[in-house]
Amino acid sequence: MPVIEELIRTEQDGTISFGNYKLSTKSKLQDFEHDGDLYKVKTFYEITKLERNGMFVYESVPGTAVEHFTVSNNGVEFSVEGDKDAQLTIQLEDDTEYEVFVDDAAVGSMMTNMSGKLSVSVELNEEEPVSVKVVRR
Repeated sequence: MPVIEELIRTEQDGTISFGNYKLSTKSKLQDFEHDGDLYKVKTFYEITKLERNGMFVYESVPGTAVEHFTVSNNGVEFSVEGDKDAQLTIQLEDDTEYEVFVDDAAVGSMMTNMSGKLSVSVELNEEEPVSVKVVRR
């Protein structure tokens, strides 16, 4: 999975892809329109962050490349790649229990905090995307 050279893009299947962990300096793109929402992405080797309509959606430390990011009423699903293991923080429903899957393996049930954030650690190797699926229980 290559990095996203344009920082964020819409895929043919209606999902979005974003992030470039190979950048040495912070880059950002704002006012990217997708399905009536405005997205802003900030990305480089230290962090990748996505906002929708000014609200937090996704963050990884260090930076990552995310493909086919899709949000539904039941959760979120995407593929992520990076050159180092990463801590992902995802915005979901407040105080809700979710089942987390990494490469189709259940890694456990987790509760979001009062602000709806859920954090997941993923082991990453460059050029080897990892699928992440978070489903409401």
